[in-house]
Amino acid sequence: MNRLDIVAVIERYVPLKRAGSNYVACCPFHTEKSPSFTVSAAKQFYHCFGCGAHGTAIGFVMEYSGTGFIDAVKDLAQMAGMQVPEYQTERSAAKSAQGDDLAGALLKAARYYRTQLKEAPQAIEYLRKRGLSGEIAKEFGIGYAPEGWQNLQTALADCGPKAMIAAGLVIEAEGGKRYDRFRDRIMFPIVDQRGQIIGFGGRILERGEPKYLNSPETPLFEKGRELYGLYQARRAIREAKRALVVEGYMDVVALAQHGIGYAVATLGTATTPTHLQKLLRQTDEIVFCFDGDAAGRRAAWRALENSLDQLVDGKQLSFLFLPQGDDPDSYVRKSGKDAFEALFGQALPLSQYLIKELSSGVDLATPEGRAKLLEAARPLVKRISAPLLGLMLRKQLAQTAGVSQQELDAQFQVKPTSSAPAERSAPAARHSARPAAQRKAPTSILRSLIGWLMLHPQLARLAEREALADGREMSTLDQAELATLDRLLEAAQREETVVSWVEYFRGTEQEQLLRQIELALLTHEVADWSSQETEREFVDGWAQLCEQMRRGQLDLLTEKWARQKPTREDEERYRRLSQQKPHATQK
Repeated sequence: MNRLDIVAVIERYVPLKRAGSNYVACCPFHTEKSPSFTVSAAKQFYHCFGCGAHGTAIGFVMEYSGTGFIDAVKDLAQMAGMQVPEYQTERSAAKSAQGDDLAGALLKAARYYRTQLKEAPQAIEYLRKRGLSGEIAKEFGIGYAPEGWQNLQTALADCGPKAMIAAGLVIEAEGGKRYDRFRDRIMFPIVDQRGQIIGFGGRILERGEPKYLNSPETPLFEKGRELYGLYQARRAIREAKRALVVEGYMDVVALAQHGIGYAVATLGTATTPTHLQKLLRQTDEIVFCFDGDAAGRRAAWRALENSLDQLVDGKQLSFLFLPQGDDPDSYVRKSGKDAFEALFGQALPLSQYLIKELSSGVDLATPEGRAKLLEAARPLVKRISAPLLGLMLRKQLAQTAGVSQQELDAQFQVKPTSSAPAERSAPAARHSARPAAQRKAPTSILRSLIGWLMLHPQLARLAEREALADGREMSTLDQAELATLDRLLEAAQREETVVSWVEYFRGTEQEQLLRQIELALLTHEVADWSSQETEREFVDGWAQLCEQMRRGQLDLLTEKWARQKPTREDEERYRRLSQQKPHATQK
């Protein structure tokens, strides 16, 4: 993968112009008139000085296309003429074996449905009544499945019955009789993030059940992983800096017809964590839009529950409920784009919606009601993955329930987030401890070590991970940075081939710190060294870190003895640390 040049990769998506030793363009991740998006061929990084987007080639492909790490690696490997070895699960093996046949059958079916739409005046009239133009129908590939039981089978006879059944286009009944799944329906092709058709949704023209009929799950199509309209909405989502999640195909298409192109829909299922992960790669704001009836509120609550584990500080999820009797399709046709977007001001942030819903079923005027509120909130709050949002929500809950945040945290078994040391009695004079702020180890060494490892993973052979074990118990060192260094060493020492460490650790506690250090590498906050200089600096930095950990442990033991009698283990540890020479790494 090292043979890929980031300039060549990005030029597949964005036209670049040379500017000195770098390349520039208008940023594809936000709207701008003058270019602030810079690509460094020397460092193999991109950075936008307007919106702050930055990363490597694989990060660009993931952010621009909205694909996951594995798919982005496959795309880049294909560019380089390489094949990525793949662990074959039962599902992936089936997908690999049948994928080409199924994709071909689905593509031919989509062409057939589009052709049939041109010959079906009743279907065309239906779309016109719904306010859809020919252009928007073409953009979404809308078609029509005619009445009759075997029209598609006859038209696509060359695909073979097995492929058509496996693709969900044809149903085989008992006795071997086969018939078309979709009949007399407006057809909406479902495409993945590469633009490949993976299934269909069909809407009945007149009255009938079910109103919407989806393709069954196949090796290509998994409802919980796909969002209708995401392929068409990617650019609009980036420009609006917002994604709107609605419930139906027609909602997405109608909104796009009225200039709201950043809407997507779930496929007959509740919003899943995978849906959230895909959207949060595209934008920092997601608005869930539901009908104001009981069914819409149930769907909203399921979306909230499935979002808690995916929350990230700095990203916002909110919930919008339309007036009773309206859905996005009817409202935008009746009131227009401006009126629809004005409703966003009424959307409830996730935290407010959670407290409002839980409070609605209890009597907050009684202790029993407030206790019931906290008991219902406890499992939800403990699932929130965003530390700052979790903190603010607990404060809000505590105020609503009339308890202190400390009392709530104790009941929820949440560790306090404050880094302030607890009050304690003054130590004896002969063991007076220095304030923590005076003895806190500088973080620059840790960040520098991490930065060098990101650029040169082979340096990991010069480090002994065991030396971090004691240091990670110390309050004087930044625990997040120590944990990141430890995990980075572990992966690098396994000689794993990693294109981007940020993407390798995506979704973990290490991701944010690695992004910060990656940006520092780009902006020269971490020095560039020759290979010999890098090795020497890394060894020196590692030795300095180990020495700081040794001295920090001695200080902590001294402070501990000021409060209580030393144990035999503590005395032995102190003796060992005192006799230990400043740590040097073996080459």
